[in-house]
Amino acid sequence: MTHITDEIRKQLVHIVTQKRYLDSKEELACYAYDAFWEESMPHAVIFPETADEVSRILKIAFLHKIPVTARGAGTSLCSASVPIQHGIVLCFSKMDKIVEVNTRDRYIIVQPGVINADVQKALAPFGFFYPPDPGSMNIATIGGNIAQNAGGPRCLKYGVTMDYVLGMEVVLASGEIVTFGSRNVKDVTGYKLSSLFCGSEGTLGLVTRAILKVMPKPETVQTLMVTFKDLDDTANAVSDIIGSGILPAAIELMDRFTLNAIEDSFGLGLDRTAEGTLLIEIDGIKEACEREMDKIIEHLKANNAVHIQESANDADRERLWTARRSAYGVFAKLAPDIVSEDVTVPVSRVPEMIRKIKQITKSYNLTAGVLAHAGDGNMHPMIPADRSNTEEWARVEKAFDEIFAAAADLGGTLSGEHGIGLAKARYLPLVMNQDSRNLMSRIKQAIDPAGILNPGKFV
Repeated sequence: MTHITDEIRKQLVHIVTQKRYLDSKEELACYAYDAFWEESMPHAVIFPETADEVSRILKIAFLHKIPVTARGAGTSLCSASVPIQHGIVLCFSKMDKIVEVNTRDRYIIVQPGVINADVQKALAPFGFFYPPDPGSMNIATIGGNIAQNAGGPRCLKYGVTMDYVLGMEVVLASGEIVTFGSRNVKDVTGYKLSSLFCGSEGTLGLVTRAILKVMPKPETVQTLMVTFKDLDDTANAVSDIIGSGILPAAIELMDRFTLNAIEDSFGLGLDRTAEGTLLIEIDGIKEACEREMDKIIEHLKANNAVHIQESANDADRERLWTARRSAYGVFAKLAPDIVSEDVTVPVSRVPEMIRKIKQITKSYNLTAGVLAHAGDGNMHPMIPADRSNTEEWARVEKAFDEIFAAAADLGGTLSGEHGIGLAKARYLPLVMNQDSRNLMSRIKQAIDPAGILNPGKFV
């Protein structure tokens, strides 16, 4: 890979002006990491404002074989936006315009730097919403959500980012600007290329515009906070509810350690003695919600629920969700570092997987919390630790070796929403055979023959 010479630097500055080109060590250090722990300094950080600028930058990078790593808000939990092979970081924070809101035809068009929560705010006056709601939605960008195929609590009922991308404008490694998809909710014209680029983590092309499907807000939303004395009962309640044919908007599970960490920080009045807690939300037509809620409560009581609390109003509902959404930030206060991982198993195996996570972390003498989008089997084991303590960190890594293997053994997979990036690339053989990995490499080679887009990651 080529370094950025004075002549190349001059060409790049000409495209974006000096104001949007950073290369001092102090400035570059801010773009050397994301929410994971790997760090690598880029040689330059560039802030494009148009697809044409992205195209011109990539043409230069392609010609000189300079690595290019896309970046939104840097909230990736798998080092997806860390420039492992240095080169250029293209930061899309200035491409943050909402281009069009069209609720009659159920879409919104945005640039990649638009914050997920700002999409929600733009749709709210029209009575619509955009379903994917990652935990970092207040700071994460749509471009990053697409790159990671982000999910969130609501994806149990509504699906992940891929299910809401109708079309894209993408700049390829060569600088070509391609578009695919359309504004139509139904479109089966040609290959579904938007699905290929969702979750590609910036290894195939850089999204410069996205057409997103939006949904009308449900008439009614009801939320329950449920506590259990036994974590197995908590997990079993989840599989019973889903197995009965009920599909809530969200079922979030927190173990006792996680709940107490949240209560220590916020004092929300949560039950510190509960071994397991479920946050369950249903939405839809009022009468249907009431029937579903009655059935859910039956299943909860059958699994020995100790306390069932329904939110009294929107403010109360928000208080309950504050507990859930604050978990990562709370854990970050417990130790110098936190590993928040992401594995998914079939819903029926959730109780078994939670037991395995607890057994594995205990065997390595580690403190761990479990937070889960339990309704779709997506679990986040979180371990606070100190990376500078090499002995402790070695135990953390060994624990996750076993956790990933356990998920694979249960018919699960390595990631439900965080992605693979650098963090989990070495675990791919657990869930994909060599031929499957070779196919991904051939796709990468065909679209990015010089290998300049986010090199050193999962493919």
